[in-house]
Order: sequence, then structure tokens, then C-alpha cells
Amino acid sequence: MEDLSRRAMLAASAFGGVALAAGAAHAASFGNPDQPAQGAVNAAPGALSDPGPQNPALANQIPAFESPPATDVGSMPMNWSSFNIMPKRIQAGGWARQLTATEFPASKEVSGVNMRLAAGGIREMHWHLASEWALMTRGHCRVTMLDKDGRAYVQDVGPGDLWFFPAGYPHSLQGLGPDGCEFLIVFDDAYQSEYNTLLLTDWFAHTPPKILAQNFGVPEEAFKNIPLHDLWIFQGELPPPLAVDQAAVASAGVPPLPFTFSLGSSQPVKENESGKVQLADSRTFKVSNTIAGAIETIKPGALRRMHWHPNADEWQYWMKGQGRMTVFNAGPRAQTIDFKPGDVGVVPKSQGHYIENTGNEDIEMLVIFKAPEYQEVDLADWLSHAPPELVAQHLNIDPAIIARFPKDQIGLQPG
Repeated sequence: MEDLSRRAMLAASAFGGVALAAGAAHAASFGNPDQPAQGAVNAAPGALSDPGPQNPALANQIPAFESPPATDVGSMPMNWSSFNIMPKRIQAGGWARQLTATEFPASKEVSGVNMRLAAGGIREMHWHLASEWALMTRGHCRVTMLDKDGRAYVQDVGPGDLWFFPAGYPHSLQGLGPDGCEFLIVFDDAYQSEYNTLLLTDWFAHTPPKILAQNFGVPEEAFKNIPLHDLWIFQGELPPPLAVDQAAVASAGVPPLPFTFSLGSSQPVKENESGKVQLADSRTFKVSNTIAGAIETIKPGALRRMHWHPNADEWQYWMKGQGRMTVFNAGPRAQTIDFKPGDVGVVPKSQGHYIENTGNEDIEMLVIFKAPEYQEVDLADWLSHAPPELVAQHLNIDPAIIARFPKDQIGLQPG
């Protein structure tokens, strides 16, 4: 019996030694903080095979999902979508496709519409229950609007220009020559659909002719040829010169503040050799009191530094280039996603994130916040403005090294 007990103890000791050795082989380390170890670098070759059914087009879209960094951890909501996978609604004068919270549940604060109008194509006179913010990405467009005091606004916009129409303000959009226009619309309501708006033709068609005649002070016969269905996006004739349309509505008066803004030609609020940030919020584009937006340009090899936004979710529209973003949340959770033109990303309020330019051309990305002002906290700026000995005790880094951290809020770092 004693012999059996001794053998059992020796066996247990031997097993414990093997377990300890295995644990040491996979211990937490720099670049691999989790246990059990994560990432392809810690896997056996056979464990990396993926023989099952494949869709290479989708798999190649986000390579970070196929092989996440070893520092990614936990599960997070899917913070990626793309206009490229959304169906277009096409009519005679153009098309649109959208991403609302219905199609993209991570987008909890705003919805987005990508729209194209041919030269002369008209987005029918209408209004929304939500405010509309838009960025022109191609061509030229004429916008018309009436404000709450009955003052008319007519203006032409081109690439890099914005417009903002508060909820309930009636407006129209028309593509100009020679090739119409394309733009991105953002609504300050995550469920606002471009396909469900208050349309001029719908109201006329669903109002008794007698009421129309009384309302406008003309005979009923004047309305005998009105459309019996909405037009939405239809092909119209090119409008006259801008001055002609502006003169036609001049008697209504002009709003005291413009409802358009040139973001693309604005002075950057952050700029260095790694890129720039151009901003429009209520401090510069004063009528835009529910949405702040910025165009971020990130040079090849550069990093959009680790930061977060304390006042709103960040909604991203990738217009050019390709990059990789990692989002950090409590838990800990960290997820890395790749983005290309036409893609949309969301970073929830106060969650840390950074973006790497992984391509050979500039990233151009529109970032949107459902807030009157843009706010950002930069991690390097925070640590370089905290007592150095305090930071050193947290990170086991020499205070002399901490003194070299960036002491600015530019937020862009070279490769």
C-alpha cells in the first residue's frame, strides 16, 4: 500500500511538472497577453487549415478576420458593413442605397444613404422627420430649401461641400451637368430610411381635388394631370443658371446663416506629414447643430493614433484607400477589422481605437458624430500630461521614455 501511494505521488508530481512546462510555453508575454494563447503565431500548422466551403471574395475583404492579431480578444458586435453589399433602388433619374440600423444594427445613432443623380436627375421635393447632413463626393448638385421662417435657400455644391437641412425643412436636390453628382447623406436618426420620406407628389395624390383647389385658390381642373404615384428620383431638365433660380425666390428673403459649407477646402484642424483632419461642426458650420463631421486623410504607413470620442459614436464612411482598425472595449475586448472604399464602420462612444494605413495610397475617410461638437481624447496626449512617475508605475516604462511621447492632439503618427 505504501508503495502504491509513493508511485501515485511520483506520478502526480510528474504530471504537475508537465503541466507547468506546458503553461510556461504558453505564458502571457509581450504581444501575446492572453491565456490560453491566441492568434496564428501560437497555433499548430494543422490547426490553421480551413478546408470547408469558401467564399474568397468575402474572406479576402477582411483578412483580419481570417487571422486576427494575437492581441485581439473576446467577442464584439459586427462594427463593419458596406454600401457595396446593399441593393440599389434605381429609377429614371438616378439611384440610392442605404444603411440604417435595420441593415446595420451597430449603427445606433445615424443612418447613411449613398445617392447618385444623373445630369438633370431630381430627388423629388420632400422633407424628413430627421435632420439631413450630406457630403458631395462627385460632380455638382443644386439644392433648394425653405426654412421655418419662410426664407428660401438655393445653392450649387460640388466635391467636398456639405449641406444640412434640419428636420421638417422641405428641400430638393438636382444633378447638374455635365455628369450629375454623387453624395453621401447622413440622418441623425438610425432608422431614418431614404425610401420612406414625406413626398410632395404623395400628398397631392392623396388629397381630394376640392381641398387642393381651396388650398391653392385655383380651379380643381388645374390638378387633373398630377402624378398619381410618387416620383422619388426622376429625370428632369437641367435647371437654369444659379442666379436665375436665386432671383426667382428672392422675395422670400435669405436665411441669415448658410445651409451649405465647403469642408473640402477648409483649413485642417490637425495636420502633419502623416495626414490631416478637416472638421465641420456647429462652431464652423453653424446650422449643423445635431451632426459634426470630419474628413480624415491618413498617409501610407501612417497611424491614426490611439484615441476615443467621449460624446458620441463614430460612424465612418471609407472613400479612398485601405486600412485596418482595431477597437478596444472593457472586458477586455479588442477586435481588428479591414476596410476598403465604400465600407462603413462604427466605433461606440468612448471605445478606444486606432487605424493603420495598410495600402499604397492615402486613406480618405468621412467620420460622423451625432453631436453638435467634435470631441477627442488622445492616449499619448493624456499620458504625456500625467505625472511621469505615475505613468511609469503603471507601465514599467522609464520616465525618460515617457517624456518622448507625443505632447499634442494632432493624432497622426508616421510609420
